Amino acid sequence: MAQHKCLSHLIRNVAEVVNGKTGRAKTFGSELKALLQQANELWRQQRAGTVPSLAAQGETIQQQLTYLLRPRRLRDADNQRLLDGIGLQHDRQRVLNFLDHPEVEPTNNRAERALRPAVIARKVSHCSKNERGAEAFAAFTSVARSAVKKGVATVNSSFSPTWNPCANPQPSLNTWLLSAKRNGWFTPSRPLVDRPRC
Repeated sequence: MAQHKCLSHLIRNVAEVVNGKTGRAKTFGSELKALLQQANELWRQQRAGTVPSLAAQGETIQQQLTYLLRPRRLRDADNQRLLDGIGLQHDRQRVLNFLDHPEVEPTNNRAERALRPAVIARKVSHCSKNERGAEAFAAFTSVARSAVKKGVATVNSSFSPTWNPCANPQPSLNTWLLSAKRNGWFTPSRPLVDRPRC
């Protein structure tokens, strides 16, 4: 599967430009935003089963977007930046490929929601104190979320991201990571030790 750009981020970027414009400078961004929203709505309708001909309607939107993003010079610098940036991604087929592959979601909202607990845990625990701790936390979080998603593990409500292995000698994070490494779930960028130094 090819790389895909998050549609909600693209729409938000275009909306920020449109909101700061007046007159004719608003036209390009407004048309671009409307086409992206139309594509998103078409995908949602397809998921709901209310679209009889996704391919035909998707092709129409693709053609309209290709025409709108054709290479040219625009007078407004912000609009030119949008044209160049989104136009390049469209040329590489990274903007509307969810219309050709309906199993691909147009946004990365699900992935961002999956990361939210890890981000909150990192903030609550006052972030990582060094690069090694950051890598260990990222690896553990990735392994844990993947295990939960695949149904091979559940989230234990007694797990505390602020647990101190020196004060309470339970299996350390490194022990968990060593197990994950042995099972081939991830490859650390640095060697892991069995227990953190206290």
